[in-house]
Amino acid sequence: MTRFPLAALLAAFFLALAWFVSLRQAVLFLVGIGMGAVLAGARFGFTTGWRRLIEQRDPSGVMAQLLLLALAAAMSMPLLAMFPTDLGAALGPPSVSLLIGAFVFGAAMQVADGCGSGTLYKAGMGVPLNMVILPVFAIGSFLGSAQLDLWLQLGATRPVGLVASFGPWQAFGLTLAGLLLLGLAARAWAGKGANWFSRRLLIGAILLAVLAMLNLLIAGQPWGVVYGFGLWAAKVATAAGLFDAGANPFWSQPVNMSNLSQSVFLDVTSITNIGILAGALFITARKSASSDERTPLTTRQWVVGIIAGFLLGYSSRLAFGCNIGAMVSGISTGSLHGWIWVPVAFCGSLIGVRIRRHYAF
Repeated sequence: MTRFPLAALLAAFFLALAWFVSLRQAVLFLVGIGMGAVLAGARFGFTTGWRRLIEQRDPSGVMAQLLLLALAAAMSMPLLAMFPTDLGAALGPPSVSLLIGAFVFGAAMQVADGCGSGTLYKAGMGVPLNMVILPVFAIGSFLGSAQLDLWLQLGATRPVGLVASFGPWQAFGLTLAGLLLLGLAARAWAGKGANWFSRRLLIGAILLAVLAMLNLLIAGQPWGVVYGFGLWAAKVATAAGLFDAGANPFWSQPVNMSNLSQSVFLDVTSITNIGILAGALFITARKSASSDERTPLTTRQWVVGIIAGFLLGYSSRLAFGCNIGAMVSGISTGSLHGWIWVPVAFCGSLIGVRIRRHYAF
């Protein structure tokens, strides 16, 4: 599809959302389009950035991610303090499930070549593996959420929010100090002669930080991805009579029961996810169909990739988010669990790149 008819289709969908659903959801759809366009246009891959640091000693992707986190925190933390009843942080409890989920997710995302946002925008760009992984990711996310209570019984503490505990400026100072340490660790890993910055990625980081702030203001909650996936699969399972949401500790919570009973277009995470798909599709429509050719995958690679996609979904619910929900939104809104997620997921990625290399992806 060329750009003009696609733009007309997206405009029609925006108007339909504004008329039949709500103006807020329509605007969130535009925010999602912006996210997808930036992710696809800048090729801002969280998974790729980590892999290039590990394998090629190239820290440019990680440095762009640190800039994204710093800018998002600078905008989000004061807003959370100013509007504590209207805006919420991406809080998750430090727990055994967080440690296991983050490690498995870090490994699986390298094999599947995409985290939550990466799977979305690459599926929107028409990458075959990610298009197949997307529904499998959703199934894994749903099953992980349905069994989350069992994992939490292994040990969990209450969520810790830096903004609520220390105030916005102290929380931001602690966040900057933590990001500086991560930057120094990346420098030590890569060495002094590394190429530290990519103009394209830095611009992408700035734009994504602004879009994440807009998502927080409009939706009242930080940018998330995997909850929408789990909701889609939960709706299908419930409609098919395969799942009793009322008997499940996670899905019987009032907000989740409400989301299950109403249109998916009313869910803020789902609508931005749809926007990310659309934004990536729009970027792809601007390019030649032959500009991104890929070597076909073998049967073994398909099987391994699909298994990794399922593990992505399952582990992301155990870890209370992916690179977006746990890392970007968690750290930028002051959640302690985001700081736990990052080093554990990176350790998982060290294993994941070896698995990926073994299967010659």
